[in-house]
Amino acid sequence: MTRFPEQKVAIVQAEVDSSLTAAQEASGRRIACMEVWGGHSSFTGEVSVPGNDVFVGCDPHTGDSHGGDIYYVSNCAAGLITRFVLADVSGHGSVVAEAASGLRDLMRRFINTPDQSRFARALNKSFSQQNGLFATAILVSYFAPSDHAIICNAGHPRPLHYSVASQDWRYLDHESLGVVKQTQSRAVGVSNLPLGVISPTQYEQFALPLEKGDLLVLYSDAFLEVRGTDGKPWGEDGLLQAVCKVAATDPANLRRNLLQTILSESDKTRLDDDVTMIVLHHNASDPPRQGLRERAVVLARMLGLVAS
Repeated sequence: MTRFPEQKVAIVQAEVDSSLTAAQEASGRRIACMEVWGGHSSFTGEVSVPGNDVFVGCDPHTGDSHGGDIYYVSNCAAGLITRFVLADVSGHGSVVAEAASGLRDLMRRFINTPDQSRFARALNKSFSQQNGLFATAILVSYFAPSDHAIICNAGHPRPLHYSVASQDWRYLDHESLGVVKQTQSRAVGVSNLPLGVISPTQYEQFALPLEKGDLLVLYSDAFLEVRGTDGKPWGEDGLLQAVCKVAATDPANLRRNLLQTILSESDKTRLDDDVTMIVLHHNASDPPRQGLRERAVVLARMLGLVAS
C-alpha cells in the first residue's frame, strides 16, 4: 500500500489550516472537521457548524472561571456528523478538569461514529472508574444528510424543542410525537442512567427530523431548580411556561432573555448553580464541499498520519 508522505501531509495541512483561519476571521468561529471544541470555563458566544447556528453560554456559579458543567462540540472528518455534549459533573476543581479531559478524549475517539450509544457506554465506563464520580449528560448528534438530531440522554434534563411549523415548545424524549426510536434488541434492566452510577448500562437513542428554523435547547438543571416567589419548585412546568414567553425568533439571545424572565418571577438575583445552555438553530445549510487538498488532509487524519 502506498503511504502518504508525512512531510507533504504537513505542508498541505498547514495550507488548509491557514485557509480555515482566514475563513473563521471573515465569518466568525467555525468548528473545523475533526475538531473538538469546548471545556468547562466561562463562555458566551456563537460557533458555526454545518446545518446549525449554535449559541453557547456557560456561567459558573459565584463567578468562578471554571465550573462543574462541561460542554463540547465536535465535527467529523467529512463534516456530516456534528456532536454536542452537555454534562453536569458531581464535583469541582481538578475533579471536573480531569473529567473534561477524559470526555474530550472520548469525543475524539468517537468523532466519526454515528451511533452515539457506544459513545455513551464508553463515557459511563470511564466515569465508573473514577472513584464515585458521576454526571448527567445529554448527547446530540446532528446528521447533515438527513437533517436529523439523534439524541441520547443519560439522566439529564430533557431538551426543549421549538417547532417552527407548529410555533410551540415541548420537551423531547423517546416517547415524543414524531421521533424515530432506535430498536433495542439486547437492552435489559435499567437504562439511560447518569454516567458512573452502574456499569455496564444500556443507553437508548432517538432521532428527530428538524425543519429549517427549529430550535433545540440543551441546558443545565439550574433552570429547573429555581423557586418562585411562593417558594415552590419551578420544575419542568415552570421552565416551559417561561420559555414560551421568550421570542424564539432571537436564538442568539434566548438564554439571556430566558434568564431575565425566570429571575423576574423568582426571589433570586441569580441562579444557585452553574448556568449553561446550548441553543441549536437549524439553518439547514449543507456541509462545505471539500477541495482536493482538504480531502487529502481529512484522509491523512483518518489514517492517523497527522494529529487531529
